[in-house]
Amino acid sequence: MISANTVLTALLLAPAVFASPVASPRNDSRLQSRRVPGDKPVIIQLFEWTWDSVASECTSFIGPAGYGFVQVSPPAEHVTGEAWWTDYQPVSYKLESKRGNREQFASMVKTCQAAGVGVIVDTILNHMTGADSGTGTGGSSFTHYNYPGIYQEQDFNRDQCNGNIEDYSDRFQVQNCMLSNLADLKTGSDYTRGRLAEYIDDLLSLGVDGLRLDAAKHMPAEDIGNILSRTSRQVYITQEVIYGDNEAVQPEEYLDNGAVQEFRYTYALRDAFLGGDIASLADINNRDWINGADANVFVANHDTERIDGDLKYDSPANSYVLAHVFSLAYPYGAPSVLSSYSFSQQDAGSPNNGQASCSSGNYDSWLCQHRWTAIAGMVGFRNTVGSGDLNNWQSPQSSRIAFGRGSDGFVAINNSDGEWSGEFSTSLPDGTYCNVLSENCGSTVDVSGGSFSATISGRDAIAFHTGATA
Repeated sequence: MISANTVLTALLLAPAVFASPVASPRNDSRLQSRRVPGDKPVIIQLFEWTWDSVASECTSFIGPAGYGFVQVSPPAEHVTGEAWWTDYQPVSYKLESKRGNREQFASMVKTCQAAGVGVIVDTILNHMTGADSGTGTGGSSFTHYNYPGIYQEQDFNRDQCNGNIEDYSDRFQVQNCMLSNLADLKTGSDYTRGRLAEYIDDLLSLGVDGLRLDAAKHMPAEDIGNILSRTSRQVYITQEVIYGDNEAVQPEEYLDNGAVQEFRYTYALRDAFLGGDIASLADINNRDWINGADANVFVANHDTERIDGDLKYDSPANSYVLAHVFSLAYPYGAPSVLSSYSFSQQDAGSPNNGQASCSSGNYDSWLCQHRWTAIAGMVGFRNTVGSGDLNNWQSPQSSRIAFGRGSDGFVAINNSDGEWSGEFSTSLPDGTYCNVLSENCGSTVDVSGGSFSATISGRDAIAFHTGATA
């Protein structure tokens, strides 16, 4: 069985050499149907939660808090084991995973939707297992290139490449060779495309609202497009295409299929909040990245939080929380929030067999970041400001920024150790506003004539919007 360290190195630390991206033609009508729908754009990634736990949390907190979507772990049968990455090695397309069975999955989807929360499913189309043989979580036996009733040797890229990816400047290797020994599916074949579309349609028949396509970079964009074109309806699509300087495969190639996860954004927030220069984030919309309307962004996900030096739940100086305040306030991309668990070993799976609960206050290693006051408070902020323009940017020094969103919201972030006291210009109407980063409107400001005075503690922030007045 391969280790998480091996997979993460291949995915996130691949060598960057020469190549140029090849963009596919845009299909705007199809793209529109694959963007985050509605006026609640914030997504929670409930990493490793069971279906019953997800359903309960949708009703008790996620829906009432204003989150629009929950991203859940891969539901297909996978290899056995306690490590988190076992979920990402499919054995069959039966909905029998560590998270629960088909009935529990279907019930979770209905429960979350009844609470106003759409369900996005993490989906693996690129590969099957890395193990040579074994039995899956649903009882299915397999060998590395033989999955009875689904795939045999001719359905994999062994005839084109029988080894691992070694050179990320070689497009052929990236999209035909194995990612850390994971059996690479021949997604260019008609049979494989049809079989994958059948799996997606099964998920859609249960009401699923969107798909995250894991390891999308390792499949040609046209293969993904063909698979999606065979499905019964269009849903939100977000694709994992990790950017690398001068690599053969680039994120822009995948835009005709739907949204793309913009890892350059994640790296920029890491460098800014851990390095101190958050004023440099002012130009994010002008960096020639994926257009914000097509980007899915996050401070951390289940992969990046396991990379030394990246932002994670225990990053120093409140940087993790402040980065989320920025991400949920700044008008770029559809934001995702990771809700995970604490770990001391990178491979560690979820506690309590995935049975998660945030309601008791005794989380048993579950972090429940989506309930943290500052993060949950910014969900209402994002929903209220909508597509409001960025205005009133203020930055007296590199570690302090403040800005507004239309006439409905304003945020100020102090990434320095000392207090920041000042007069702030804002487009908010006159009135008294709650700081949504404080418990129960614990602090307020009075806006009059387009300005207000405030003092922000070191490594802290304030945020106000017209939906939270005192």
